[in-house]
Amino acid sequence: MSKVYRSLLTPLRFLERSADVFREQIAVSHGERRFSYAEVGQRVNRLASALRQAGIQRGDRVAFLTPNVPALLEAHFAVPLAGGVLVAINTRLSTDEIGYILDHSGSKLLFVDNELTRLVAPLHGQLAATKRFANVVDGGEGDLLDGPEYEELLAGGSESPVPWLLDDEEDTIAINYTSGTTGRPKGVMYTHRGAYLNALGEVVETRLGSDSVYLWTLPMFHCNGWCFTWGVTAVGGRHVCLRRVDPALVWELIGKERVTHFNGAPTVLISLVNHPGADTVRLDHQITVTTAGAPPSPTIIAQMEGLGAQVLHVYGLTETYGPYTVCEPQPHWASLSIEEQARLKARQGVPYVIADDVRVVDEQMNDVPTDGETMGEVVMRGNIVMKGYFNQPEATAEAFRGGWFHSGDLGVKHPDGYVELRDRKKDIIISGGENISTIEV
Repeated sequence: MSKVYRSLLTPLRFLERSADVFREQIAVSHGERRFSYAEVGQRVNRLASALRQAGIQRGDRVAFLTPNVPALLEAHFAVPLAGGVLVAINTRLSTDEIGYILDHSGSKLLFVDNELTRLVAPLHGQLAATKRFANVVDGGEGDLLDGPEYEELLAGGSESPVPWLLDDEEDTIAINYTSGTTGRPKGVMYTHRGAYLNALGEVVETRLGSDSVYLWTLPMFHCNGWCFTWGVTAVGGRHVCLRRVDPALVWELIGKERVTHFNGAPTVLISLVNHPGADTVRLDHQITVTTAGAPPSPTIIAQMEGLGAQVLHVYGLTETYGPYTVCEPQPHWASLSIEEQARLKARQGVPYVIADDVRVVDEQMNDVPTDGETMGEVVMRGNIVMKGYFNQPEATAEAFRGGWFHSGDLGVKHPDGYVELRDRKKDIIISGGENISTIEV
């Protein structure tokens, strides 16, 4: 009996399809620049070709230190197409932290926005693996490093289709470094399969479609932009790039580009609603705002919804490709007071449709009662949990003890199955034999 064919799950397929199905549709807007899906497909192919010409082989790491510009979006497809692994670096890090990530990841090539070369220049001659540099020139001020400019590199790439090197969907597509709040950051490995599934999860949970316009208020370096880099592309939506979050510019772009989706922490939402220009905003189209990092307050929810935006609360970690749970709105919530809605929407919620279960467990890995009161640690496993920490097998084993990824977050599970965080495990105070959250102190 012949073997049934199964295609590999990889985000590379998203652009391949959209460049064909939505070829004339605008894929990327950046200032006055516009690229169709066909053009983005061609540019990605050229970059992948250029990377191979530069010596990038299967599994080699390629790093990017740029804001949310088209080059970084294209890299999310071109680097894996070339066979490499993308390392998108936090632009807010210090020179020392950037140097550590480059050395730990063993990145062979670094693309740097010329506004950020000041962070990299002091590392010249000190990096163990990074010997080649390329400059991304995008209107910022700053000196260039010794290496070609991005567009020059693209021009040198071939138009001939670059064949995939992928033969296992569990291969690493990207390494994202944690914040390092408890020491040096760890490199979190994402697989092609996990990135593919999480991207589709974002499509489902935020209702993305070919008419969606996504504004890049969330850094692409953060969990690969919660996989929206791949998700928006999957459905042929439009990416609106944004170098930095400027409330005035955000409101301008929302109107000009007719933005339908954007993401960010509650602090981003606060900066938007408190901007003087918000008083004159009257949206004539629906916007979905996905937020994480802290529960949205009743005031923020009321203000955003008063402007015509729906607020969706999600929860996850770098180790879960970004969002893992969503506070799925229930139809009857709409009839509740704004305060009660905010209380319910502050919960971290239930697993994404493509995720496995989320549990709240005690020290013996037993599920705590679903009473909304008994605290335990939030653990996850499955499709959208990391492959492991790069070159750190002991840390990986510790994180997955008992067969589940341990988030380090403490929470409760309510009778309706919704999870709600209460604290970080390391911040718990033991008093009188009971665990007390520092939030409650």
